Amino acid sequence: MVAFENFRRYIPSQVRFSVPFSPLERISRFGDEQRQDNGKIGTSGHLLLFRDRVLAKGYWKKVLDEIKQERRAPPTTFDKKQLARVKQERLRWETKTLKPWTRTSPEQKAEFRNLSNISVKRVYTPEDVSHLNQSEQIGLPGEYPYVRGVYPTMYRGRPWTMRMFSGFGTPEDTNKRLHYLLEHGETGLSIAFDMPTLYGYDPDSPRAEGEVGRCGVSVGSLKDMEIIFEGIPLEKVSTSMTINAPASVLTAMYVGVAERHGVKPKELRGTVQADILKEYIAQKEWAFPPEAHLRIIRDMMVYCTKEMPQWNYISISGYHIREAGSSAVQELAFTLADGFAYVDLGIEAGLKVEDFAPRLSFFFNCGMDFFEEVAKFRAARRIWARVLKDKYKVKDPRSLLLRTHAQNSGASLTWQQPLNNIVRTTIEALATVLGGTQSLHTNSYDEAWALPSEAAATVALRTQQILAEETGVTDTIDPLAGSYYLEWLTDEMEERAFQYFDKIERAGGLLNAIKTGFIQREIAENSYRYQQELEKGERVIVGVNKYQLEEKKPIDTLKINEEAQRRQVARMNSVRETRDNKKVEQALNDLRKTFKDEKANSMYPMIKAVRAYATLGEIMDVGRKIFGEYKEPPIL
Repeated sequence: MVAFENFRRYIPSQVRFSVPFSPLERISRFGDEQRQDNGKIGTSGHLLLFRDRVLAKGYWKKVLDEIKQERRAPPTTFDKKQLARVKQERLRWETKTLKPWTRTSPEQKAEFRNLSNISVKRVYTPEDVSHLNQSEQIGLPGEYPYVRGVYPTMYRGRPWTMRMFSGFGTPEDTNKRLHYLLEHGETGLSIAFDMPTLYGYDPDSPRAEGEVGRCGVSVGSLKDMEIIFEGIPLEKVSTSMTINAPASVLTAMYVGVAERHGVKPKELRGTVQADILKEYIAQKEWAFPPEAHLRIIRDMMVYCTKEMPQWNYISISGYHIREAGSSAVQELAFTLADGFAYVDLGIEAGLKVEDFAPRLSFFFNCGMDFFEEVAKFRAARRIWARVLKDKYKVKDPRSLLLRTHAQNSGASLTWQQPLNNIVRTTIEALATVLGGTQSLHTNSYDEAWALPSEAAATVALRTQQILAEETGVTDTIDPLAGSYYLEWLTDEMEERAFQYFDKIERAGGLLNAIKTGFIQREIAENSYRYQQELEKGERVIVGVNKYQLEEKKPIDTLKINEEAQRRQVARMNSVRETRDNKKVEQALNDLRKTFKDEKANSMYPMIKAVRAYATLGEIMDVGRKIFGEYKEPPIL
């Protein structure tokens, strides 16, 4: 993936618009009337400020103050007299036991801090969580505020979905790998795309040179998607697609494949990521300015709400925010802020929150600080439920559920002593399961070197199966609940997330915080702090800055050769020669007209273009010409 810069150098130096948009602080003219059969989006003519709706003025500071007050509240679950005895006992222990011990056996550090830079005490007692109201702030599984899990039985009813991230080379290569994983017990598909596809370029584009099939599968047209899913029963499996800028096009292609399988769109289950906001924050794979992408996501939300009721059309991704260098607290805060933005987007498109919130899902990272990660998942569920219920007045319990896919941290994997990564993946997977995820991808031990080999992918899948079948961690729900440390840390991460929500509001709202680089700078500063700690030896990565070994290349890796590009270019030429080019031209022209009419829904002409075998690059180029381009702010 070293050639990512091949793409970035093509990002233009200025923003240009071919059609007028509302002011930058606005998404677009979104109304609240029902969509008509012709695909139009109704509008009542009102213009809503994005920053005012996403992070409503004063709301976040008000809730932050409430949280601080709650944490100072008198005890409810614990008896006051018992708490007094606990305090007395702790003070006695510190004086009589701890102090003499540390004279001869001092602690390794003067202060212990987790990866979010939260100071960690040596011991936690009921004093630290005496404020907790069990019924209101923790509850029981499947009930508000869902801290202990979104479903009443969790893994006692069914295990999490084992969804291994797969995709490389040509569509034939990826189809073979998907069948292999399904045969070995995978329960959900997850597709990785190569860099040209992620940016919306065809494999024969000059900008795709050397990148075709390298870090995922190459998709240039509906023909490629047909091959990827050949022989796979789409009506029985759920499919996740990690793609953002061209998410609507890939969704249209999935619909096209289903039609050829005789499967109706309403029968399709799965997720497309489509989280464009985190692209501007972290992953940098956009095609248009933010307002244009948000408008297209709006169209997809409206289309899928009506036509694909089982399809999760936005997977709000903290994973890439974390991989860019954020802390767990920053991942929590920035991801949920993005989520609230999409809630506002749906409202402004004229949808009811209860109609679309159940189709929003999340995608979180899981790093090596075990308890921090468990606390993050629990805090995320409470924050989401609280805000949806309080700010958005949602009453339907299904709309309060934060459902998440999770993946172990790629940044935690090391190319040094790569077999150590099996241990890292196991620890991270266990934290994710104890955190209550709904589906999980476990990284392969060779991913710091290359895309996973079949052998490494099998070990990663077996890791999940061993956790589910052998360890007993699925026997009871939220088994770490009641841990003084974990409950305190869950509260602490929730409070720090609301501190960030307040900062984002004071920065001018989410979109402005992205455009001015506020969020990106926060992540960069955290990443720099962490790197400094590694270089000083204040944090240890086994095999990297401690316990090093001199070793030759320790493992065999998957290799993607130039044949993938040659085969994809040949297929692209064949598609263009055999399709009805007049039909393609008409479909692209219809899409062009729809893009210019911000009240129209672009999904319908997009699906028409895909059916005609218009290529990914041709469809995305229509948008590039209409919407213009974007340059991110400098991060100093």
